[in-house]
Amino acid sequence: MTDTQAHDEAHGNGLGARLNWLRAAVLGANDGVVSTAGLVVGVAGATGDRGALLTAGLAGLLAGSMSMAAGEYVSVSTQRDSERAALATEKRELAETPEAELVELTGLLEGKGLSREVAREAALQLTERDALRAHAEVELGIDPDELTNPWHAAGASFLAFTVGALLPLLAIVLPPASLRLLVTVLSVLAALALTGWWSARLGDAAPGPAVLRNMGGGAVAMAVTYAAGELLGAVGV
Repeated sequence: MTDTQAHDEAHGNGLGARLNWLRAAVLGANDGVVSTAGLVVGVAGATGDRGALLTAGLAGLLAGSMSMAAGEYVSVSTQRDSERAALATEKRELAETPEAELVELTGLLEGKGLSREVAREAALQLTERDALRAHAEVELGIDPDELTNPWHAAGASFLAFTVGALLPLLAIVLPPASLRLLVTVLSVLAALALTGWWSARLGDAAPGPAVLRNMGGGAVAMAVTYAAGELLGAVGV
């Protein structure tokens, strides 16, 4: 590997954060596909009215995307509060017991494989440069300048779910009545195969099982909701 290639690679927490965001986006889109497909296919089992299908699909898209966004906002806000609290505690400990914190940082670096002498010297240099950052990154695994952002998380979840939900919604309302169900099922299964493959690649896993699980789960969801819709339609509900 050349020096240029080495420098072009992503390293550290930044790479992990980007992979986590990408994985969340894939899972959000997958959730949008499955939940909306199950909804519109279920309604299609009860009625072929395009207006009813469009209304149900749009309601599911908006409800699902808002729910995902709100849930992600609350979750990430809690994480951010925890990060801020941990940083505040670390800042207080550094002010009150700097020597003990230096010993702690030395031990942490030694635990990463450095010799006692090298760990002590590294801890001294890191402390002189920015003690809080050193403890935040080594002890807490937090970058003080890049705390999690709940608004970014909420927006990403909203967008990912919406993009996924649009596929079954459009597939059920655009084709002729005789082809709606077939087009929707095939489109959804193809999308689930793609998200299954992508999620497996992000996790360095074999794509085959992930694709089959994803497609199988989606197929079961659509079959169950369609059967329920047909039953309700048959009894006139």
